[in-house]
Amino acid sequence: MIVMTPTIRFTPSRFVTACMLAGALAACDDGTGVAGSGNVSLSTVAAPRNLPAGTTAGSGELVQDDREHTLVITRVALVLREIELERVEDDDCSDGLDDDDCEEFEVGPVLLELNLDGMVDQMVSIVAPVGRYDELELEIHKPDDDTPEDVAFMAANPDFERVSIRVEGTFDGEDFVFLQDLDEEQELDLNPPLEVADGGAATNVTLFIDATTWFVRSDGSLIDPRTANDGGPNESVVEQNIEDSIEAFEDDELDGDDDD
Repeated sequence: MIVMTPTIRFTPSRFVTACMLAGALAACDDGTGVAGSGNVSLSTVAAPRNLPAGTTAGSGELVQDDREHTLVITRVALVLREIELERVEDDDCSDGLDDDDCEEFEVGPVLLELNLDGMVDQMVSIVAPVGRYDELELEIHKPDDDTPEDVAFMAANPDFERVSIRVEGTFDGEDFVFLQDLDEEQELDLNPPLEVADGGAATNVTLFIDATTWFVRSDGSLIDPRTANDGGPNESVVEQNIEDSIEAFEDDELDGDDDD
């Protein structure tokens, strides 16, 4: 576990690299917090609690069966570059300016390995100023040669050179590797807004990335991931599925369920 100041904690098996908190925050006192602030954690989950028919999760894999084909996903990894928690009063965090209304994490780039056991993974905790936050922004990032950080990341993770998403598994028993170069910001509404109270109970935001929807057509039939790689006939369908699969919500029970 890596601990930085202000308090940022990582689970090395899930977030792979180091983050820095951008913005002016007072120094932590004895690691317990900052005056006028509260603790916020970020978690991830890769499948809904109530799995779709024909889908099982466990033993580090997702298994989907549409009675004609069987898809087994053994790895889902994404490259993220920024995660920003935006106050209700603010209009945009994406202008790159020093904005007191946005708590921005320069995570860039960071490799997120999704837990495929159907469990919620608590990833990172921060000390955030008191306030109401109504949006979580993040960037799915394709590393390239533009920045020293990207160059270092690709050297450490050669499978992700100009690749933002990598999925591995089998389709009807045959191995596949699916690669995606999606490179765009995701703006995820928190409804109702997240309330951070001074010295109050810690709160959690779950980033829900529903990998069970990625290789499924609208009629429920499975897509061979090999046909969704660059130039494949199902490339645009799967890309849209990925974009539509991501949401965020307050999840203090850490059960991966949007109770509201």
